Amino acid sequence: MTMTVRQHEYLKLLGIDVWVSRDRDALLAETGGVDTTTVGMNTVPDSDWTGLREQVAACTNCPLHHGRTMTVFGSGSETADWMVIGEAPGAEEDRQGEPFVGRAGQLLTSMLKAMGIQRQQVYIANIIKCRPPANRDPAAEEVAACESYLQQQIAHVRPRIILALGRVAAQNLLKVDTPIGRLRGQCFEYAELQIPVVVTYHPAYLLRSPKEKRKAWDDLQVATNLYAGLPA
Repeated sequence: MTMTVRQHEYLKLLGIDVWVSRDRDALLAETGGVDTTTVGMNTVPDSDWTGLREQVAACTNCPLHHGRTMTVFGSGSETADWMVIGEAPGAEEDRQGEPFVGRAGQLLTSMLKAMGIQRQQVYIANIIKCRPPANRDPAAEEVAACESYLQQQIAHVRPRIILALGRVAAQNLLKVDTPIGRLRGQCFEYAELQIPVVVTYHPAYLLRSPKEKRKAWDDLQVATNLYAGLPA
């Protein structure tokens, strides 16, 4: 996998030494330092997204609606090649109604940049749309109550690849109870639409366990290489 300047800077911040290809640097110089990422060609009527957003905003399918400030629908490009799926909103997401806006969100943005992807080029969502009390893991019935919303989002976006962040997201997307350590480094499939899925650690976990960032980088390389090999 070749490195961009931004990727090298990100890995340097992590304390990871890498070699950068001079040929790659020359190519970046020719393009003004701009990395390009192919964006999917799907088109989705705005009315479909508006209707789904309204359903989520008004949802009372589980008790979590009693304690929420805002639902957290999702954000990003609705025609993205990449879809990033986390587990549940945190306190800052609950206040703002947007996914991954706190410190974990800042780290996610850096992780994407290290892959040569701008955050606005991906679509970001969570397994559930309301914050669980005290940021606990979502209960099975809460996940079930939100599942159709996420299924519709994935069907609308039709991403070419899904990056699952953390155990809760990975296990619920893949319908397994396998520990995340055994899910990493492999390619799975979102069965409903046969979309490749790669699993890595949640950014919030990486903030608590920074030594695991090297493993997360390995996962991102797996995802990037997999994406590069997908049919056009």
